[in-house]
Amino acid sequence: MTRALIVIDMQRAFDDLDFWGATTNPDCERNVAALIDSWSATGDPIVVVRHDSTSPHSPLHPDNAGNELVEAVAAADPALFVTKNVNSAFYGDPDLQAWLTAEGIRELVICGIQTNMCVETTARMAGNLGYDVTVALDATRTFDLTADVAGLGTVTRTASELMATTALDLQAGGFAEIATTAELTGG
Repeated sequence: MTRALIVIDMQRAFDDLDFWGATTNPDCERNVAALIDSWSATGDPIVVVRHDSTSPHSPLHPDNAGNELVEAVAAADPALFVTKNVNSAFYGDPDLQAWLTAEGIRELVICGIQTNMCVETTARMAGNLGYDVTVALDATRTFDLTADVAGLGTVTRTASELMATTALDLQAGGFAEIATTAELTGG
């Protein structure tokens, strides 16, 4: 057993587009479910990660219904369940890196939400820690983003632009390879 699927923050709160804004990749949940099915069939381990926001006003706070995992992920039988309150799954509980080391796992396939936030941060850290990382880009999604940035003014990027930039940064930067669900499942 040397490869694990890491499913990040597939939570009901992300279905609230009034809160998060416009999104992309409506096939994300279906593709995550296909990856879970494939990993379950081969017996390779699945790690499920849930974001537990510390802000009581966040839809991802444990007291809010949005904290719940989507059906396909909730039905999975993970080898490890990690909770976190920051972007990287490597700063969660229990310790992901310690578990991966104990299990002898060196290859990670990462999917989930948000592409340019928790998925990208976890993939970058995994790459820096020496893991062989693949991001199943079509099994991720994110949301349009706008912010006032010092020296740049108001910057806006669509969810599609953010996904493409994340893929470029991860692959060109040597952090991770980018693949499709079909490539990873043989489907």
